[in-house]
Amino acid sequence: MFSLARGRYGARFAATPSDLRAAQALRWRSFVGARGGIAADAVPLDADEFDAVCRHVLVEEVATGRLVCCFRLLPLKDGSEIGRSYSARYYELSALRGFSGPMVEMGRFCMEPGLHDPDILRLAWGAMTRFVDAGKVEMLFGCSSFTGTDWEYFADAFAVLAERHLAPRRWWPRVKAPKVVRYARALIGRPGDPKQAMLRMPPLLRSYLTMGGWVSDHAVVDEDLGTLHVFTGLEIGAIPPARARALRMVAG
Repeated sequence: MFSLARGRYGARFAATPSDLRAAQALRWRSFVGARGGIAADAVPLDADEFDAVCRHVLVEEVATGRLVCCFRLLPLKDGSEIGRSYSARYYELSALRGFSGPMVEMGRFCMEPGLHDPDILRLAWGAMTRFVDAGKVEMLFGCSSFTGTDWEYFADAFAVLAERHLAPRRWWPRVKAPKVVRYARALIGRPGDPKQAMLRMPPLLRSYLTMGGWVSDHAVVDEDLGTLHVFTGLEIGAIPPARARALRMVAG
C-alpha cells in the first residue's frame, strides 16, 4: 500500500471506511465548522458522491496518528473524461477535452484548522508527486479556494493572478456557475501589491503557481462552503526542473 513518511508526518491512502470518515470530519472542521454559526444538529461530516470514486490521501502525525491534512484524487485517462470531474460542475471545461494525456483532479485539500506547519504541505506535495509519477500523469487540476466570499478582500491576489497567471487560451475555462466574480475584467489596469497578494493567496494555490500553474479568469462564489474558488491547472511538463527535483526528493 502507498505510504510515505518524512520527519514528524506520514502520508498514506485511506484504506477503511473509518479512514474516509476521518477525512470527511477533517474536511467539515476545515470548510464548515471553522465558520461558526452551525446548527446543533448538523452532521459533522463533509461528504458527497465523489468520495466513492476518488482515492483519499491522509497526512498524519507519525507519533500520535492524528490526521492533520487530507485530499482526494480522481484519475482521468485523458481530457475526454473531464466531464466526470467535480470541477466540471462549476466551470465549462470543453477546451480541456482535447488534452491527450492522463490527468488527475485534486480536490477537498484541507489542513487541521490552526495548523501552519509548512512540512505538512511539503509532504502532501511529495505524496502527490509519487502518485503523478506512478500514473504518468500529465496534468493536475482542481479548484483552489479562498476562505470567504468578499472578493475585494483578495483583490491584490486576484490582480496578480490576472496579470501573471491566467490559463493558456487553448485550455481556457469558461463561465458555467450561476454566481461568479469576473475578477480579470474587473481589475483591468489595477496592479496588485505582490506582498499583500502572497499574504492572502491560499497556500495550495501559491504552490501551484510556483510550479507554473494557471487559473481561470473568474472565481466561483460557493456560498455553501463560504469560499471563492478558481479553476487551477498545472501541466506536469511545465514544472521547473529544480522544483521537480525537490518534489521528487520528498517523494523518495
